[in-house]
Amino acid sequence: MTALHPKIAEVTARIEERSRESRRDYLARIKAARDAGPGRQHLSCGNLAHAFAAVPLGDKLTMRGRAPNIGIVTSYNDMLSAHQPFKDYPDMIKDAARKAGSTAQVAGGTPAMCDGVTQGRPGMELSLFSRDVIALSTAVALTHDAFDAALMLGTCDKIVPGLVIGALSFGHLPVIFSPAGPMASGISNKEKARVREQFALNQVTREQLLEAESASYHSAGTCTFYGTANSNQMMMELMGLHLPGTAFVNPDTPLREALVRAAARRCIELAASGEGAMADVVDAKSIVNAIVGLMATGGSTNHALHVPAMAQAAGIIVDWNDFADISAIVPLLARVYPNGTADINQFHAAGGMAFITRELLEAGLLHGDTQTVAGKGLAAYTQEPWMDGDTIAWREGAKVTLDDNILRPVSAPFETEGGIRLLTGNLGRGVIKISSVPKDRRVIDAPAAVFQSQAEFQAAFKAGKLDRDFVAVVRFQGPRANGMPELHSLTPALTVLQNKGFRVALLTDGRMSGASGAVPAAIHMTPGADQDSLLARLQDGDRIILDAEEGRLEVVADAAELAARPRAMMPPAGHGWGRELFAPLRMLAGDAEMGGGIFNLLAAGADA
Repeated sequence: MTALHPKIAEVTARIEERSRESRRDYLARIKAARDAGPGRQHLSCGNLAHAFAAVPLGDKLTMRGRAPNIGIVTSYNDMLSAHQPFKDYPDMIKDAARKAGSTAQVAGGTPAMCDGVTQGRPGMELSLFSRDVIALSTAVALTHDAFDAALMLGTCDKIVPGLVIGALSFGHLPVIFSPAGPMASGISNKEKARVREQFALNQVTREQLLEAESASYHSAGTCTFYGTANSNQMMMELMGLHLPGTAFVNPDTPLREALVRAAARRCIELAASGEGAMADVVDAKSIVNAIVGLMATGGSTNHALHVPAMAQAAGIIVDWNDFADISAIVPLLARVYPNGTADINQFHAAGGMAFITRELLEAGLLHGDTQTVAGKGLAAYTQEPWMDGDTIAWREGAKVTLDDNILRPVSAPFETEGGIRLLTGNLGRGVIKISSVPKDRRVIDAPAAVFQSQAEFQAAFKAGKLDRDFVAVVRFQGPRANGMPELHSLTPALTVLQNKGFRVALLTDGRMSGASGAVPAAIHMTPGADQDSLLARLQDGDRIILDAEEGRLEVVADAAELAARPRAMMPPAGHGWGRELFAPLRMLAGDAEMGGGIFNLLAAGADA
């Protein structure tokens, strides 16, 4: 077995020490739940009768005994392409459970909103907080305490982190995640982006734009670019919460159905054996493995928010220094749009997760000894599933890349460092995704152009006022200001300006999509403009230096003069589209480095 890289060992030990008290408290709660035994054994006759009143007679008879009962938490809806396939999953799971002498029930549902639909719209201000609503609804579903294991059906951006956070409150149970997989490839993501840029320049009509978008987003499954949704699936593999090779199998195929059924059978096996509790699977080592995977594949910057939030739910405290130290020693092994031209189906065909996992394990960059739902150790995740006739089986995955334009070994990476870097300076702390930013654009020294909203920026662009070098400062976009929406709708305009030869960048306390492209974007800035920060004091013309190579972000101005400036006033919170209902969540939200959510008690008082 390859020795663990000393920096990975150092970061893991640092996280474990920082999390000593909060992890101890979490595990004590989980032990109490374990010691109490399976919940159904404590249900009164009335409780149990309510729990199985609507199930078929055969299931009622089974549930009277001691056979495991699986709780299904589903994020199905039929307007979100990645979640539409979940309509049929519960019946598959119930059938597999019956054939194994057990039962399964839909414990509850969670919301699943699509950032692709809400981009640039008021609903995007609910997006990040939907993660915490999903966590709460997962807890409501499982709190009936009638289950011996759980299956989580989710794929996209906030849904999977929310399911993880919620399920970790029931960490005494085995929990397996089962996604829908990516849609088949449509037109290339590069072509789609080209048409978007043409539309921003009024060179194509809205009808032509819609045709291009419809040819890209055209069927059931996740979007095929490597954004947050597909980064989720990569992380679930490396955290050991999937069966091996589950991430990128297309929906509505025999192999996908076989994986769903296999997940149900494995849940039953784990429940019967008393092994594979989620609290044992999700620990500091598996969290580090997830961060390593993000760096090696150029994953979504949204996970600089979601990983700390998920970790906290297990009593583990990570910060962006951990991300930065891991990024410095993990090479970039994948080129998938937006940091390449390939889509996720081509990534999968080139060797996919089995190849990535093997390379990282053999380089000592992953903890190979973690507990997973497949058993002890990540070695099982170097395998890939296949159909042996009508039976699912696993075989060794690709040992060499099948396309070195998409996947490369550690010995010949695309870049020697990972795709996400920490930025620090007098403006605070933020992150930048550099894997898709050209090297000659990673250092921007330009005057600020300050905006209080996306709409202000768009108006200036359409009026032709931005044909120059500048750093677009879009502030009051943090979790406590307006819910921290993604600002991906700024990408086409910024790309157009960059393609004209101007040196442009984005600086914001908001988010940028996992599909953020070639324009340098300093995002998740902490402290945000809603706090007593320099971000709230920036003015048009201030000289901003964004140096992604050195991890430097600062305003060049006299410190005393900056401190004497009045703070910009935060715009009033938006109303309508449900935004007023989320006002309490905005008041409770933590900083971006803590995940930007409402579940911050685990980190309270911790020395991070």
